[in-house]
Amino acid sequence: MLPGVGVFGTGRTVRVLVPLLQKEGFPVQAVWGRTQEEAEFLANELDIPFSTSQSDDVLLHPEVHLVCILTPPPHTRQIAVKALGIGKNVISEQAATLTDACKMVTAARYYPQLMSIMSNGLRFLPAFVLMKRLLGEGYCGTLQVCEARVYGGSLLSQSYGWAWEELMGGGGLHTVGSCIIDLLSYLTGGRASRVHGMLRTFVRQGGTGGGIRSVTADDYACFQLLMGGGVVCSVTLNFNLPGADLHEVMLVGSSGRLIAKGAELYGQRNGRNGEELLLSDGGAGAGPSITGLNAMVTQLRLSFQAQEDRCSWARHPVSMATTFEDGLYVQTVVDAIKLSNRTGEWESVEVRTQDIDPNHNHRTPPN
Repeated sequence: MLPGVGVFGTGRTVRVLVPLLQKEGFPVQAVWGRTQEEAEFLANELDIPFSTSQSDDVLLHPEVHLVCILTPPPHTRQIAVKALGIGKNVISEQAATLTDACKMVTAARYYPQLMSIMSNGLRFLPAFVLMKRLLGEGYCGTLQVCEARVYGGSLLSQSYGWAWEELMGGGGLHTVGSCIIDLLSYLTGGRASRVHGMLRTFVRQGGTGGGIRSVTADDYACFQLLMGGGVVCSVTLNFNLPGADLHEVMLVGSSGRLIAKGAELYGQRNGRNGEELLLSDGGAGAGPSITGLNAMVTQLRLSFQAQEDRCSWARHPVSMATTFEDGLYVQTVVDAIKLSNRTGEWESVEVRTQDIDPNHNHRTPPN
């Protein structure tokens, strides 16, 4: 008995996720959009029976037991906290601010029996699952350096919106860098203690004609993370390359290296000539984000399908998922990188979980 799903958002990720859920047998029952017209258009396109612009209509829908939040970041916390408060399992994207991330952790701790995970599918990508296993088996020897590069075209929407504004969660660091920061923590089993970063906004204006607006969100980010055990991570994100599509993560150790290129995994041990292909994407060419999301939905089905009711779930199939606690760590790192960009200094990463009271009688936010 798979749970009915309610989806918040009408963007590109929703158009990818909904068919994946439907393919695995999840009944997608409802969709929320910022306007009724947006919601209806998507519902007709993806064969979803109910659409609305009122969040409570989805949260209180009797056939919705699992909520997927893929909205602009400023809406994320409000919907996630309210959904958990009325007994819904939640999959969510990154919140907009550290305060929002803290409130999401508070709610997750208050309702530990409910699913509360982030939608970062990279952890489920077969190439990264194998990379983590091989690293643990000693393929690289002692891990020394992690490098990640993501290049692509502009992240800005055609018309002015949250993606243009740094304070609303826009920019490459928040939207893409968050997933990479989380992935590096998952792969290495460690967390950053200090960070150094530089952010730039090269495209400072967007829109056409009378709709020209200034842009504050970064389109270039370069940052370093000093992890526990002395592992050094270096990440470069550049979204000023129209037509480019590079997603590469490399782990370098004392006796070899592992390189994920897109959804494929390569390796080379020291003393060997050339890289060996360790895992192919099978010619799918879907890219790491979509392939990872597909794998994540498969594990979701395994988590829910053997249960006696539509609300219960098994933890093991989704044990590798990013938790809300992980999301708080990621947001803390993002904020530290932004601080470093302003000060020019290395900054410490201090996750303030002690400030979060699991028994806090948090108010349900208004609709």
